[in-house]
Formats: sequence, C-alpha cells, structure tokens
Amino acid sequence: AVVSTQSTGIVQVVFSRILMATPGMGLIPVVMNTLETKTKVFKGRAWLAAPLQVGLLGFVLTFATPLACAVFEQNSSISVKNVEQSIRDKLAESGSEAKFLTFNKGL
Repeated sequence: AVVSTQSTGIVQVVFSRILMATPGMGLIPVVMNTLETKTKVFKGRAWLAAPLQVGLLGFVLTFATPLACAVFEQNSSISVKNVEQSIRDKLAESGSEAKFLTFNKGL
C-alpha cells in the first residue's frame, strides 16, 4: 500500500508538470509561426523574435503554473495502515489512535 501512495504522488506531480509545460510548448510556436508567415512583424527585425518568445513564455507560465498546481488538492490524507512502519511505530509510542493522517503536499 505504501508503494501505491507513492506512485499516486509521482503520477500527480508528473501530470501537473506536463500541464504546466504544454501551453508554452504548444501555443508559442503557433503564435510565432503565425507572426512570421502572416504579418511583417519580423521583417527587418529578426532580433525581436527571441525577446518576444521569452515574454510570451513568461506570460503563459504566469497562468499555467498555478493552474497546473491547482489540479490536485494541496491537502491530502492517508490511512495510517498505508504509511511506513517507522511512522506507525512513532504513532504507537505517542499513544495516538489516529486512523488517518492529514498532510500538505507542498506543491
């Protein structure tokens, strides 16, 4: 059961990181291609492409990062049965009868 909880956490982190990167990797090339082919923005100003890409990426990440982190709840709980033995031992030593532990994932 410990492995499945760890796997769930890893899957959530990987999924949120993919969501974070997707808009920047998908949207910016389309915008840049459109600007290069359908407008004259870069004609004689090729140096403008790099700063524009960085600016667009910053703008996209401003919204993509918090939204991707918000996909999963920050607070979670886990059954005491599913935590490592050392944690169960510490709970038993302290006299705790808790059935679930609540924690902040800190994403």
